Amino acid sequence: MREVSIQTEYIALGQFLKLADLIDTGGMAKAFLAEVPIRVNGEVDNRRGRKLYPGDEITVEGHGSYKVTRR
Repeated sequence: MREVSIQTEYIALGQFLKLADLIDTGGMAKAFLAEVPIRVNGEVDNRRGRKLYPGDEITVEGHGSYKVTRR
């Protein structure tokens, strides 16, 4: 499981995808979420604005698992 560290209280799922190097630009988030199943703490979620907090675990089908941590 790879860790993605944030400095803020939370990060939106769309921003997380960019920070985790899964997409190149924020504009790609909508299309990526429409095509790739994502689970947040075990539940399927494709909302670009979903708030992720330190401790949340994200599984991106075909790309692996991630955990949000605080810097």
